[in-house]
Amino acid sequence: MRILFVLSNLLGGGAERATINLAKGLTSRGHESHIILLEQLAEYSVPPAVKVHALTVPGYRRPGGWLGKRLMSWKLRRLHRALGSFDLVLSTLPLADEVVRHANLPNVHFRIANNLSVKIAAMENLDKAARRLRRYRWIYDEQRLIAVSKGVATDLREGLGLSRAAITTIYNPFDFDEIRTLSKAVDPDLPERPYIIHAGRFQRQKRHDLLLDAFKAAALPHQLVLLTAPSAELTALIASRGLEERVTVAGFRENPFPWYANAAALVLSSDREGMPNMVIEALICGTPVVSTDCPSGPAEILTGSMRRWLVPCGDAAALATRMREVVESPPAIDPALLERFSKDAAFNAIEALAR
Repeated sequence: MRILFVLSNLLGGGAERATINLAKGLTSRGHESHIILLEQLAEYSVPPAVKVHALTVPGYRRPGGWLGKRLMSWKLRRLHRALGSFDLVLSTLPLADEVVRHANLPNVHFRIANNLSVKIAAMENLDKAARRLRRYRWIYDEQRLIAVSKGVATDLREGLGLSRAAITTIYNPFDFDEIRTLSKAVDPDLPERPYIIHAGRFQRQKRHDLLLDAFKAAALPHQLVLLTAPSAELTALIASRGLEERVTVAGFRENPFPWYANAAALVLSSDREGMPNMVIEALICGTPVVSTDCPSGPAEILTGSMRRWLVPCGDAAALATRMREVVESPPAIDPALLERFSKDAAFNAIEALAR
């Protein structure tokens, strides 16, 4: 098959990493994979076998606004024609999805990586929220959608009210052997003292404020490592809690797996997710996880004996308690509970879409 992926860019993020993993994995199974970026910006590297194209030249951002989206859709349609027909087009994240919808490409499935209605509900401007809901319904209703978790699928049906969309749930692919091999890589930047880790962009939904409050309350001897880009706002947040000496902002890491594998635990503090890849990746590396029970994903991952490591959203005291417990008595991780997230399960499901 010839498969096309469409994304805004390849700047660090779970949806972007999952797209590369899909393209790489499907290529290894004998398919021809292409990625079209709306803008030629990347922090992740892409295997040479996956062909990457962009609608802008290096260093230039895509044009914004209504007119910019129409221009991008025209460029996308033209490039699509030049590349020839594809058996399957997979678009990911709302901006790319809107451009693809305007371009009216054939054989399209939209991969939904987040709970979109929760994002809308968090918006303070009610008029803007109403416009966003109308836009999402225009993009996605009556379309073929891939939800990255059961929670996202439910949100599309009930939260956005997409009664006419065809929705399939396909988890992101995880190459267990590759992740475990990469986790053994030598990284000279790894902390020498024991640490707890968090990975994710510095965004409101990630609740770094809650994480810092819980870490301070837990009073552990560990360092807290944040795999996120430094920023003045984050620095101020850390300083306001007097944690300058106990928190390390380690930046983006293309290979985060040694950092996961050597951590005492990974902590997720989000108010919302779609399907948090880092939770599954940490567990594959043998690292226990404490997470808020946010919509959605964590409750689908931390099942069975791991369910006790879920805490209510926004509860710093509960998060601190579980952080102490997981460090003092590290739980066993049942590999059987992770098999649902194997790469082959995802690739088989993607291939079935084009049959």
